[in-house]
Amino acid sequence: MKHRVMMVALFAVITSPACAAKLSGPPRILDGNTIEIEQTKIRLSGIQAPETDQICLDAHGRKWTCGVAARDELIKHSNGRTWDCHTTGVDEYWRSRGSCFIEGEDVNAWMVRSGWALSSGPYVIYEVVASKTCAGLWSGAFIAPWDWRRRNKATIIIGASSVPVDAQELLLGSALLSDPPSSECVIKGTVGRNGERIYHLPGQISYEQIDMTKPGERWLCSEAEAEAIGWRKVAQ
Repeated sequence: MKHRVMMVALFAVITSPACAAKLSGPPRILDGNTIEIEQTKIRLSGIQAPETDQICLDAHGRKWTCGVAARDELIKHSNGRTWDCHTTGVDEYWRSRGSCFIEGEDVNAWMVRSGWALSSGPYVIYEVVASKTCAGLWSGAFIAPWDWRRRNKATIIIGASSVPVDAQELLLGSALLSDPPSSECVIKGTVGRNGERIYHLPGQISYEQIDMTKPGERWLCSEAEAEAIGWRKVAQ
């Protein structure tokens, strides 16, 4: 009963209008979903961009680092400009949930319309446009971001009208991420027996012994990204 009361109280805090705020400034972009303004981490609401370690297939059936690309396209579009973000509540990693704008343009909508994220809220019409024009992720084949971490042989591959016949083999193999998806994404994230998420930097003890093909393990591109999505640094 005590646990249930605590969970209800936490939900009330997360969804409370009292958590609403407005933040403005040029952001630090951590991934396609997460930015930081004035030391506040903001999760773009209503969208799901691929994680930075996610791999997709391009129009020719070749693997490419679509998660890194989504982040980099957002950085390019931002181009050092000021963002205005309206936040309400927080997510499970205590990031503020927000809708953000650059000079009046809805950034969340732009990510979906440009094919660098899928809609998990009010942006479905933009997702339809992106899929019809084969924009961004839709130019080839990919796994929905919310299915990426728990992918298995039954996971559906989506994307362009002609998904390669070997798409499942290429995107669902257990050894897909045995090597870093990018030369900048070399931090290893591991999940302990108690579910604790820990990251390891190159040169730290046991870094070389970590098997990245185990379920739950993932590559991370920066310590800021790791900490923003609930990972903590392993003690030396």
